[in-house]
Amino acid sequence: MTELKRNLGVWGAASISIGAIIGAGIFVLIGVSSGLAGPAVVISFLTAGIAAFLTALSSAELSSFITEAGGSYIYTHKAFGKFWGFLVGWMQSFDYIVGASAVSIGFAAYFVYFADIQSSQAVIIVVGVILPLTLMIINLRGIREASGTNNMLVGIKVTALIMFIIVGGSFLISHRDFSNYHPFFPNGISGALSGASIIFFAFVGFNTITVLAEEVKNPEKNVPKAIMLAFSICTLLYIGVSVVAVGLVNWRILETSDAPLEAALKAATDNVFLLKFISISALFATASVVMSSILGGSRALFAMARQRVIPAALAGISRNGIPIRTVLLSGIIIALIVVVSQGNLDWLASIFNFGTLMTYFFINLSVLRLRKKMPDANRTFKVPLYPFTPVLGLLTCFVLAFYLNLNAVIFAGAWITIGVAAYAYNIRRSRKDNKPV
Repeated sequence: MTELKRNLGVWGAASISIGAIIGAGIFVLIGVSSGLAGPAVVISFLTAGIAAFLTALSSAELSSFITEAGGSYIYTHKAFGKFWGFLVGWMQSFDYIVGASAVSIGFAAYFVYFADIQSSQAVIIVVGVILPLTLMIINLRGIREASGTNNMLVGIKVTALIMFIIVGGSFLISHRDFSNYHPFFPNGISGALSGASIIFFAFVGFNTITVLAEEVKNPEKNVPKAIMLAFSICTLLYIGVSVVAVGLVNWRILETSDAPLEAALKAATDNVFLLKFISISALFATASVVMSSILGGSRALFAMARQRVIPAALAGISRNGIPIRTVLLSGIIIALIVVVSQGNLDWLASIFNFGTLMTYFFINLSVLRLRKKMPDANRTFKVPLYPFTPVLGLLTCFVLAFYLNLNAVIFAGAWITIGVAAYAYNIRRSRKDNKPV
């Protein structure tokens, strides 16, 4: 059996995307980005959000008529052929795994802070390893169990962000002290763009549900709806949180804090319950991202295995409809990367963003290609202002890539080289064994 079961409705699908989007980006990396952009981190959020939204529109169109598991891998495969599809799928799978590793480290940092444990690199790594392995086990139980756990985590973290905006925003309005917004561009426009290249990490995740499209009921309509719903909710929350956070405290305080949102909220309230709720919500937020990443990464690998661009043995499905081998592989590799990276969150986030920008580049390119290649496909959703929207999506991905860490680009380039070598080897072996490729 190589077909997955359709168990998710539009809200369940949107919740998985929200779970994948809201995580370390807003709870942890807002501090890193504030250090680069200053109060202009609000502009960083807007810039990264616009760049991601353009691709979200393209992804919604593609998901409206391509409903197989695999997301951008399947789109690129249909648009440009097996090799380019593999390359995007290779980076997509790697992104889910690297992103989950980065978020696991963010979870560990918050856990140590919340539990008031003496922080050390060893403790961060141990906690960062335990999280993905635990969530991997939950994933193995079934999509309904994984989705149910994810829904609970999403509800908690959305509530926390709304409370942050209400309490912090009320304080700013009542005290009318907006001095922390000046100077707005302490590091210039380039600082705001550098912040956007990092905070882009916070918007990644809406595409996760396209990878799980084969497990969504009526995917032609529900997947595009889920993408737009999830993106709208997360963008409104992000803008609200960033405006309030840099208004409450000086951006240099956010830059140096292990728990930037709690540090900001302390300026507005001394309510211990509320402050600790924000901290524990960060734990739930980062955990749900890892959960969604295991869901997405395992399905991306499954889709490639089913089409034999990676070993077909990985396409096995358990009796409860789970791609068990790729779930196991994803969880274990996430844990291993946490160990190998020695808990370097900034470095992993930059690597992740490079792969994501490359994946999003091909999503926009696929919309342009498939409009010509498959003009008669029944698209229940179409990108507005075509072809300007996908072309602008291409350009924004290209521009943001220039502001990424050079070492991250080199590392991602090495991963691509490994993938191309593995692809060539797999093709030669399949031809030798007279198997279809």
